[in-house]
Amino acid sequence: MTSPLPRMAMDELEERAASQRRRLHDNVIELRQTVRERLDVKRNVRDHLGPAALAMGLLGLTLGYVVAGALTRR
Repeated sequence: MTSPLPRMAMDELEERAASQRRRLHDNVIELRQTVRERLDVKRNVRDHLGPAALAMGLLGLTLGYVVAGALTRR
């Protein structure tokens, strides 16, 4: 099969395609690592336990006062 492109141009296109495949592969690996880090439950709990506990405590106190107030009205 004869190609209308010169051999040099074909080699350049093949090299560009290989380079793009390598970049795409590297991006996929980086994305997988980022997703794995973001979805790491142990790390997220460790990083956000204090604020989450504070928010839940305030929510519990608020709901407690609302429910107690609704049940003790005359």
